[in-house]
Amino acid sequence: MIAQGIDRYLTPYKLGRPVLAGSGQPGAYDELAVDVPFVFRHGDRFFMLHVGFNGIGYQTALAVSDNLLDWSPYGVILKRGEGSGWDSRNTAGCWLLRENELEGPAKLKKWNGRYWLVYHTYPEDGYEAGPGRIGLAWSEDESLLEWHRLPEPILTPEEGAEWERGGLYKESLIEHEGKFYLFYNAKNRPDEHDYWIEQTGYAVSDNMTDWVRAEANPILRVSEDRWDSRFVSDPYVVKDGDRWIMYFFGFDGSHAQEGIAFSDNLKDWRKVEEPIIRSGEEGELDAIHAHKPSVIMHDGVLYHYYCACRPHRDGDPTCNFGNEFRCITVATSKPLAADNQSKTK
Repeated sequence: MIAQGIDRYLTPYKLGRPVLAGSGQPGAYDELAVDVPFVFRHGDRFFMLHVGFNGIGYQTALAVSDNLLDWSPYGVILKRGEGSGWDSRNTAGCWLLRENELEGPAKLKKWNGRYWLVYHTYPEDGYEAGPGRIGLAWSEDESLLEWHRLPEPILTPEEGAEWERGGLYKESLIEHEGKFYLFYNAKNRPDEHDYWIEQTGYAVSDNMTDWVRAEANPILRVSEDRWDSRFVSDPYVVKDGDRWIMYFFGFDGSHAQEGIAFSDNLKDWRKVEEPIIRSGEEGELDAIHAHKPSVIMHDGVLYHYYCACRPHRDGDPTCNFGNEFRCITVATSKPLAADNQSKTK
C-alpha cells in the first residue's frame, strides 16, 4: 500500500506505448535505445532531453512536442568526439537548470546569462564502461543546439567517499537561495564476488565549478531485502510549496521501479516505502523495468515520464543488449481520453 497524503504526486494511468523510441538506423545515436528523459518547456514548445545508445556509447539529444505525447527528433547536442578527452566518448546529458516549482511551467532558468546542462560521461567505449564523472555545459543559443563544455569535470569518483568510488551517475541541479545543489547517484566498488550498490547524495556550490559534498552522504540509501535493495538512483528534485520532492527509482536485482521521497530542507529525506510506479505484467511495455523519472505538470495533469523495458519482439524498432526493447513512455495523474491507458493497481 502506498502512503496516504501523496495522491497529488501519483500518476496511476500508464499510456502503455512509447512516446519516444530509438530509430534503429545503423550508426545513429539512438540505433539501439533511448533512455533518461528530462522534459521541460522552452518558448512555446515542450522539449525532451534524452540519451541515445548505439552499442558504442551514449550521446545526448533533444526531441520536441506540442502536446507532451507526440515527440519528434530535434537535434543531437552532445556528440561523440567533442569535449576534452575525458568526456569525448560517452556523454549522457540528464538535466538543464530549470525553475524549481512542480506546478510551474518547467521553464529553463539562466545563470550568468547562460543556460546550464549537467551530464555524466564514461572513459571507454561500450555501455557505461569505466567510472563515470560529472561535467557541465553552457549555452547562449536560444535554439538550445550549440553547447560549450567546461574543460574539466566538476565531480569525480576518485575524490569521493567509498560509496561513490565506482562511478557517478545521473544528476539533478537545483538553485535555491543563492546556492546550487547537485544531486546524483553513484556506485561503490564491490569485490569480485559481489554486486555493486547505487545510492544518492548531493554536493553544494556557490559558483557552479567548486563543489563540496555533503557530510551526510548518501542521503538516500538502499533498503535491505526490499524493492530498492540494490539501487536508489536517478534523483529528480522539484519543489511544491514548502516541500521538496525527489522522484527516484529503486532496483532489487530483477526489476527497477519508481519511488518518491520528501524533504523540508534539501538535506534530510524521507522515502515512501512502496513504489509509486511498478514494473508491469508480462507482455506490458514496462514488464522488466519502469525507471528514470521526469515529471512536468500541464493543464492540471501531472506527466511522469520514465524509461520502460520489456523483452524484445519482432517488429520493435530497436533491440538493446540482444534481447530488450528500451524506450521512453509516460504515466499521468488523470486519464487522457484520446488514449487507451491502463490504470495501475
